[in-house]
Amino acid sequence: MICTSRMDQTRSFYGRLFGLTVAYATPWYTALARSGERHPTLALLDHTHPALPEAFRTPMRAVRITLDVEDRPEVWERFAADGAVRGGGLRHASLVDPNGVRIDVQVA
Repeated sequence: MICTSRMDQTRSFYGRLFGLTVAYATPWYTALARSGERHPTLALLDHTHPALPEAFRTPMRAVRITLDVEDRPEVWERFAADGAVRGGGLRHASLVDPNGVRIDVQVA
């Protein structure tokens, strides 16, 4: 789960780059899933929501997640257009989402 102050930007980012679609949404919560999958891959939560304990009501910082992708040229081109940096060989890259979350991308 990513606590965010940028719900729309974050939802769009993961949809555009990873093909995640909205499986369930409220104004303060969004569950994103890969096409054809029932279970969410990633959840987004408005960082101000009262369900969070007060100490956790801040946007996400200093976290790193890993997402698997297909090894196709158009996938890597899409990431490069969004500022991804290839590293450790041809099958790995890193980029940062609208919240500052570092994402390691690797071939599934």
